[in-house]
Amino acid sequence: MNNDMPESRWKQVSSQIKIFWSRIDDADLERIGGKAERLAGVLQHKYGYIKQHAESQSIRWMRKHRDEQAIEE
Repeated sequence: MNNDMPESRWKQVSSQIKIFWSRIDDADLERIGGKAERLAGVLQHKYGYIKQHAESQSIRWMRKHRDEQAIEE
């Protein structure tokens, strides 16, 4: 299953990441670009998460915020 977020949705919700993970900045958001794998990499770098935990957190956040779109529509 693809855990990435469509670009249009990413632009709507990406700022919410900074609320959840305060160490992530605007440059990180631009680099992540809605890709779960890139978010996991940033989480590893900024928070020292092990790879498995970073991937799990990234996928969970992406799915939750992607699914909220379906509920809102």
